Amino acid sequence: MSLSAGKRKHLTALADNRGVIAAAAMDQRGSLQKSIAAAKGIDAKAVTQEMMEEFKIAVTKVLTPHASAILLDPEFGLPAAAARSSNAGLLLAYEASGYDNTQPGRLPDLLPHVSAKRIVDMGGDAVKILIYYSPFDDAGVNDIKHAFCERIGSECEDNEIPFFLEFVGYDPKGGDEKGVEFAKIKPEVVIKSMEEFSKPQYKVDVLKVEVPVNADYVEGSSVYKGQKAQTRAEALDLYRRAAAVAKKPFIYLSAGVSNAQFNESLAMAAEAGTDFNGVLCGRATWKDAIPVYAKQGVKALEDWLADQGVKNINAVNASLKPAHSIFDKLGK
Repeated sequence: MSLSAGKRKHLTALADNRGVIAAAAMDQRGSLQKSIAAAKGIDAKAVTQEMMEEFKIAVTKVLTPHASAILLDPEFGLPAAAARSSNAGLLLAYEASGYDNTQPGRLPDLLPHVSAKRIVDMGGDAVKILIYYSPFDDAGVNDIKHAFCERIGSECEDNEIPFFLEFVGYDPKGGDEKGVEFAKIKPEVVIKSMEEFSKPQYKVDVLKVEVPVNADYVEGSSVYKGQKAQTRAEALDLYRRAAAVAKKPFIYLSAGVSNAQFNESLAMAAEAGTDFNGVLCGRATWKDAIPVYAKQGVKALEDWLADQGVKNINAVNASLKPAHSIFDKLGK
């Protein structure tokens, strides 16, 4: 695969010296506002721009010395981007928070005052897009999402900025994505999605993917909850199947799970021998600090991050020893 000089330069800025992406994520918007509001016992609308910026600056300032990059958003995250450690590259979200809930299909939208060019101008090293995707949804719905990604891929190529595509699976029938029944179909959701977005027409540079199993329901995992969707041997085989269909570098996202569950998921990826290329890890590192900030303020948040947050991110970094360079798939 050919890689433009501009994309190569940006990708190098996002990776560590092994070519592995060891990135923190702090681009949450609506969900973060709701979480802060719940912890403070206030309405989400009372969570101000200043509160959001303050939280993001603290997380970014304390954690980026331990990360190869940070993912932020242009709405609340630009002051944090300016506060990041000099070693950390910058990914910026291009999608609007959430999805269109006025119609079926969880259709995505873009931030109206942002473009790939503007992300370059903001100092970004990559465009990140999140879409909710299920290969089992209506073909018309998925065709809209395919075209959406094709447009962004072309826009990123024109501006020589890498395109990181994150897809989060869901049940089009409205089932519980955290439950055991979804855990049984999740592998096919992840595998088919990785296969689809590896296709050349999307011009994706790095796939940001969920692990193909829910470790809570893997018999023999360290976080097993007692209901079985797969045995550990079956889970390892599913990791291998997912990795085999990826024609692009792929990194794992933490999807809001606990630090312990994410690290167990990465341990299984390593045990399976997958050629994953790193992580973009958000809430597994810092979500337990939200009530600390809500009740005690920014200084207490910084203290928590400097202790537990750093321990969390270093635990993830330790799990990245078996990860492969992104340039293995993109060419030297």
